[in-house]
Amino acid sequence: AAAARGYVAVVATTGDDAEGEQRAAEVLLDRNVDALIIASSRRVDSFPQSLQESGIPLALVLRTDGVSPSSLGDDEVGGYLAVRHLIDLGHRDIALVTGPDFTSSARDRLAGALRAAREGGIEIPEHRIAGDGFRIEHGAAAAERILDATVVPPTAIFAANDNLALGVMAASHRHGLRIGTDLALVGYNDVPLAEALPVPLTSVRTSFDQIATTALELLLTPGIGSVIRRAMPTL
Repeated sequence: AAAARGYVAVVATTGDDAEGEQRAAEVLLDRNVDALIIASSRRVDSFPQSLQESGIPLALVLRTDGVSPSSLGDDEVGGYLAVRHLIDLGHRDIALVTGPDFTSSARDRLAGALRAAREGGIEIPEHRIAGDGFRIEHGAAAAERILDATVVPPTAIFAANDNLALGVMAASHRHGLRIGTDLALVGYNDVPLAEALPVPLTSVRTSFDQIATTALELLLTPGIGSVIRRAMPTL
């Protein structure tokens, strides 16, 4: 999206660490980049605001702090679609593997999932909800906690991203559960690997291309203010 507008994208990874994010921004700004796109913002985060107050153009992607210009998917709708799908398949005992609470994406996907459950007349107890990160190992650890909590495992799990779903697959295998037979599984993001797995992973897709293009539009629109644009996901 940047190249289409004559820009070069310089990427710095931070491991979702707040201090690492600030260090990366400082290094990039020292090299006179024109603007910043931040994909690791937190729901309560003063850093984007301090950058804007310094006159630095920026846009948040995939997550939002609720204030800064942001381009992301409608995560609440996505979480709803995932659990609604499981309910429509007849599942009543559903577990949720979620991401870190400090991210808008994890919180909104969880909220959408719980809304679908309420509409379906299903209560998801606390011991069926686990997760505190977005990596494969976080998904495996959360699934282990859920599967160890009761003698009878859930019949379906919604994982808040596809990495978490891969972790759920690993934990399920260790517990002797077959994905697609003993346990239904839905992920989020529809990464290319999802359809190449031995049992293709059902996943919620949001157009990253659309999110990226919108982020560049926000950057290049002077005085845009607190605009938050959400792309609609599909199952």
